[in-house]
Amino acid sequence: MLKREFWQQFDYLLFGGVLILCIFGIAMIQSAIAGNEDIAGSVSRQVIFVVGGFVILFLTSLIDYRYLSSLTRIMYIVSVVLLMGIYVIGTAVYGSARWFDTGVILIQPSELVKTIMIVILADFFYKTQDQDKNLNWILKSFLITAFVVLWIFIQPNLSMSIVIFVIWFALLWYAGLPFKYLIIFLVAGIILGIVGFNLLEPYQQNRILNFAFPDPNARYGETYNVDQAKISIGSGGLLGQGYGQGPQVQLRFLKVRHTDFIFSAMAHEFGFVGTIFIMSILVFVIIRCFRVGQKASDMFGQLIAYGVGTLLFFQMAVNIGVNLNVIPVTGLTLPFISYGGSSLASLLLGIGFVESVSAHRHRE
Repeated sequence: MLKREFWQQFDYLLFGGVLILCIFGIAMIQSAIAGNEDIAGSVSRQVIFVVGGFVILFLTSLIDYRYLSSLTRIMYIVSVVLLMGIYVIGTAVYGSARWFDTGVILIQPSELVKTIMIVILADFFYKTQDQDKNLNWILKSFLITAFVVLWIFIQPNLSMSIVIFVIWFALLWYAGLPFKYLIIFLVAGIILGIVGFNLLEPYQQNRILNFAFPDPNARYGETYNVDQAKISIGSGGLLGQGYGQGPQVQLRFLKVRHTDFIFSAMAHEFGFVGTIFIMSILVFVIIRCFRVGQKASDMFGQLIAYGVGTLLFFQMAVNIGVNLNVIPVTGLTLPFISYGGSSLASLLLGIGFVESVSAHRHRE
């Protein structure tokens, strides 16, 4: 029997906000299918993902997050083994070996690892909070992160590599990174961006080049999806074309509309007002994560909640930025709304961690 304190401290507003977004995501995927038989099973699978994800969320919230501190070494080893296993029994989709094929669904380990890394890094910074915040401290945390990112980068999966490095830097900053080191990071980032461009796969380089130097006469090819996304958003107007009524979606001009470009489909059918309303709920969820972090009883819980909030914000910002063509196409999903079992499960696991911090914050 669960103690009364658990239910009293459980964040129902956070839970409710996430539930609303997931239900809306199922409805939006239903519209985005637009009669396409190839993706007709996406709705039923997403329902299963949502139900399973909320079971994971609830079970995770039951566990006192402090116990996770003793398991981070095992979690790290398992994460690396899963990522390495991709190169032995993994399945390649769209030219990238990122998935395990279970015969029923595809599982993307890097999605799970990005959430697990929040706990691993939060534990590292928690246990080293009394150490000097010097280059040695920074380097240790970087190496912990980089070894995991290496196996993701060579899949190749640049976007997920960037996500995990963003999580690392955010937690490094929350943990007390001295301001003087920001200049070093800025210079290193510029150098890495220039040198690293040559290490990217050709399709990744093309995405960046097409974004930086778009061909104004190109109507198909690399820029087609982004062009259709902009048309979809613009034609949505203030109130939208109506649910299931948007020609860009229903006539399938907008591609990958149930995953990467579901924001454009939403803006097309619900307009500016509807899109702002849904995004406000997502922002509310992010704020609740940070609020849980502020109320946490220790640095470990604080960093877990801040890390999950940062992950949600970064994915939201990048996905919207791609749809608005202000950043190159990355492939990151819109949290809780885009189709995808691995992504949804990993984010709901993260919310479970935050709920654990909230529900157990007063326990000794």
